[in-house]
Amino acid sequence: MSQTTTSAADQAEATPPPRGGRKPPSRTTTRLVVTIGIIVIAALVVFLLLSPPNPDARPVSLGFSYNSFFQWIGDMGPIVQIPIIVLVFAAVVAILLVLIEFAPRAGKGYFWLRLISCFAIPFLAFMMLRPYQGAVVYVIAIALLAGGLLFWADYRASQGAGYVYQLTLFMAPAAIAILVGLVYPSIATIIQSFFDKTGANFVGLDNYVWAFTNPQGFWSIINTLIWAVFAPIFATVVGLAYAAFMERARGERLLKVLVFMPFAIAPVSISLIWKFVYDYRQGEQIGILNALVVAFGGEPVRWLDVWPLVNTFCLLFAFVWAQTGFAMVVLSAAMKAVPVEQLEAAQLDGTNAWQRFINVTVPGIRTSIIVVLTTVTIAALKLYDIVAVMTGGRSNSTVLGFEMVNQQQRFQSYGHSAALAVLIFVFVTPLIVYNVLQLRKQREVR
Repeated sequence: MSQTTTSAADQAEATPPPRGGRKPPSRTTTRLVVTIGIIVIAALVVFLLLSPPNPDARPVSLGFSYNSFFQWIGDMGPIVQIPIIVLVFAAVVAILLVLIEFAPRAGKGYFWLRLISCFAIPFLAFMMLRPYQGAVVYVIAIALLAGGLLFWADYRASQGAGYVYQLTLFMAPAAIAILVGLVYPSIATIIQSFFDKTGANFVGLDNYVWAFTNPQGFWSIINTLIWAVFAPIFATVVGLAYAAFMERARGERLLKVLVFMPFAIAPVSISLIWKFVYDYRQGEQIGILNALVVAFGGEPVRWLDVWPLVNTFCLLFAFVWAQTGFAMVVLSAAMKAVPVEQLEAAQLDGTNAWQRFINVTVPGIRTSIIVVLTTVTIAALKLYDIVAVMTGGRSNSTVLGFEMVNQQQRFQSYGHSAALAVLIFVFVTPLIVYNVLQLRKQREVR
């Protein structure tokens, strides 16, 4: 009986009391209205983007805008620009902190502060973009609808008025940065991939057909897949071997620093180092590889021009040399976390060092191995510096990252560049999703 009374009392304390004795607002209704509002806002954004531009329309300004601010500060010297930017940034942060601290409080004055700020902040933010006259109605509607949804959802929050408001202000800077720096460019790139090199004419899937049929696009895809398969395997295997052999070696810290050092070097510097390793010339050799070939009576070889695939693997080894240090550090830390009891039990069962390593250590660090494999694979898919410095993409050594930049800067073909960027995104996304799922499983096990 006492247990029932205690649990009922705890449940009553955990459930927030209804406002004014009224029934708590329905979460289903709140979610439904917010979902409908977001759909309406998205529809207004689509209509705004698809509406035909009016060449005679003039921007509507509040007297100041983002554009005018950056033009004004751009006319000043760098010494003056820095403190102004710092002061503006500090002022924006201070306003957000004041609203986050005071607006969520209970009281009539704070209620009006939340109400005014919910409508004023999005309205000012959108109007400072200087929308054209034909778009002002859309902009005002989007701003007011967004502010209204925020205030209504905050007022009906089960945690109390001010909770959703405060949470939104906390998330707004990061969300805006993600939208402006990631989501919008991604959507724009996908749309651009269906247009020609000028971006004016719709060509459908022609850019993707070019990527798989044109030699430059085709070999960039093939080489990228080779990098994605072999680079993580080589780097992980070598890094695991380093971690295992250095575990009980004298001077372990010094050896690990030396192995990790290439990972700390800039990719351009790595490319220059390995370009000298593969250097080819007539007469006295300065490249280490050709010097060894000539010393044993052979002829110097143009390693970076030997095709097929030889030049690709030459570039790949430079990348693996840098990534091995990263793999070694991560896997070495994981190996130290393997329980000693398991290794001792396996030793008592009569296993040798190799069997303990394969059957105990490797399964114990499986999650770390997956993290290293996926991380190195993503780095290989985005590769640019090594190819650009060492070969410039010649002799069919190009990869997607390099060819994407090459098509845009050298040939001004924005459609082809966008299509190659989308292909990189398609290759990378499954790896990121898989990595996140593995990390979640690891947390659930812990």
